[in-house]
Amino acid sequence: MLQTSCRVLLCLIATGWAAFAEIRPGHYELSEVRNASTLETRVLEDWQPWGADAKARRKLIEITVCEWWPGQKVRLPVTLLAPAGGACRNIVIGNASVQLKAAAPAGAMLRLLRDHGVGIVLIGMTSIDAMEPKGKLDVGMKKHFLKSKDARYTPAWIWGMSDMRALTAALTEKDVFQPGKVLATGGSKRGVGAAAAGIADDRFTAILPVVTPIIDSPGGPYVEGMMPPEITRANEQFLADLLADKVPNAPAAARTPLISRQKARADERITVREARDAGWSEAEMKVACTAAWEVCRTTSYLPALRKGGLEIFYNQGSNDAVSPGLRELGRRFPDFPIYVVPGGHHGAAKEAGMKKQVGSLPEVDQNLYAFALHHFFGSRPMVAPPKITSRWEAATRRLHVTARFPDGAEPQQNDLWWSVDRHPDYTLAMEYDAWESVPMRRTGPATFSGEAILKARPRTIDILTVHQHTANSSTLTLSSPLLFLEVR
Repeated sequence: MLQTSCRVLLCLIATGWAAFAEIRPGHYELSEVRNASTLETRVLEDWQPWGADAKARRKLIEITVCEWWPGQKVRLPVTLLAPAGGACRNIVIGNASVQLKAAAPAGAMLRLLRDHGVGIVLIGMTSIDAMEPKGKLDVGMKKHFLKSKDARYTPAWIWGMSDMRALTAALTEKDVFQPGKVLATGGSKRGVGAAAAGIADDRFTAILPVVTPIIDSPGGPYVEGMMPPEITRANEQFLADLLADKVPNAPAAARTPLISRQKARADERITVREARDAGWSEAEMKVACTAAWEVCRTTSYLPALRKGGLEIFYNQGSNDAVSPGLRELGRRFPDFPIYVVPGGHHGAAKEAGMKKQVGSLPEVDQNLYAFALHHFFGSRPMVAPPKITSRWEAATRRLHVTARFPDGAEPQQNDLWWSVDRHPDYTLAMEYDAWESVPMRRTGPATFSGEAILKARPRTIDILTVHQHTANSSTLTLSSPLLFLEVR
């Protein structure tokens, strides 16, 4: 099955990329990342008061992120925001559109700027086909990857480079930004950039990626045409069932946006035919599917990142095709700091019927605020992931789950969530799997238990516990790792 294939690939990568293929994972030269002389900064709007009460100031610049290949520079806009007076010791690196227009922070970022004096740096970021030169940059990227077999020429690499170069640009404003701590955040591709920056550049001290791949490749293999045939058949059947209005949790209108989404993903990737025409072997194509995202695969570097002091907090959706491998994550890394939104989606057109889009949820914005208060000021605790135990009673169809917090935390709200007989990762049906919940009750110090009575005996059960912890006027929502049970 697909999950087994992914695990085999990761093991092969761990034993050495060059053992059986010439594909090279993306690599960042920190001398290139931190070289301010190559920014070629153009000031579009110099520092000026910003906001109704002028408590903040803003500047808009355009910078050279890199010369991606000879003769092709990538330039993006960066909006700098800071308190009206004094220098910032804490910075959030985030993202905005690629239009040459000053961006305005909202939500948690705005509160951090106005109420806590945190500097905000927003670099333009989007899909490669929408970056200048439009219609050429993505084509050149794929051409150079096929020729060089170097995953430097992939979307993940340039998104990570963008966040790091934004920080380099901010640090040229020596009277404004004098950071002690830097937190990178963003959703989807922007979360990929945040993760890659946190992995590669020790100037970053924390990351909060949202709906971003952690352990497996987002949306499917990077080499189009290498999806396992059983997944391809399942998706074709799902689309046919949608057309016939036979899918209970999805509207028939979802078919068109789902097909359009897959095409948009494919347009940024290479195909089996292109790889074969370039002389790639089957082994190289398999490795490329993993190598393309290695720069942002936090779990590959977790011990070193923890030793270096990087604080990590991911916010994911259980039903997000861009964040597969959550079962594997829970099994291998049960103490990984995460909020998995039960039934949470990546985001799609309204017609797709995906109503629980993680990046738009209020608690995810609140998580950025709470995490930043913890990381920058220590004004609230970070809650460790709970340790989960479960028991299934086949005769009564009862599921018993207990969550215990090893750091002694006592969240004020605690819920047990479950989903039965889920579809495999990378299937469209997985994105519409239903979840149910019941409240959990306190059964001891830092310990909470919940019980669910299932309507029928399932084959499998996926389990999450979700907890809200309020301290010093901020609320942190976190979850357990995803727990997978095979019912026998």
